[in-house]
Amino acid sequence: MYTTPEQFAAANKNSVEALLTMANTAFASAERLAALNLNTARSLLEETVANAKSLLSAKDAQELMSIQASLAQPSVEKAIAYSRNVYQIASQTQEEIGKILEAQFAEVNKTVTSALDKAVKNAPAGSDVAVAAVKSAIAAANSAYDSMTKAAKQVAEIAEANVAAATSATVKAVGVAPKAKKAA
Repeated sequence: MYTTPEQFAAANKNSVEALLTMANTAFASAERLAALNLNTARSLLEETVANAKSLLSAKDAQELMSIQASLAQPSVEKAIAYSRNVYQIASQTQEEIGKILEAQFAEVNKTVTSALDKAVKNAPAGSDVAVAAVKSAIAAANSAYDSMTKAAKQVAEIAEANVAAATSATVKAVGVAPKAKKAA
């Protein structure tokens, strides 16, 4: 019934490995975000200089307005692309960490169940009811965990669909606005 030092060491080793994997995942995500931010800042600076040159080359007010209108949509599209990239990095990181936590939860569950099975073999007569109650509680916790995991995945899918729809609507609205001004 008692945990052996080898079992304890193995459990600790698995926990440390899981923590290291999560830390590496977080660092990789931070690196990707930093690279995205640096590339976006560089691109924004270059684009701002080019846009300023274009605006300064305008010969009259109508040409200036035309240049401004032509610059709006690409800027919005780039901002949306940046947001998508940030969202994608965050989603992938959350998914990877979720997998690690699910694996850890399954391992703990297996260990507890195994310990209970060993306890039943060495338990005094009449303790079956207590063991059955503990097993029932574990089963209920597993069921609740599974339900929460499924609900969280559904919420993430709905959020992703809403982000995609909002992005599409924003791109369409920005694309229509300059055309509407030209028609007026």
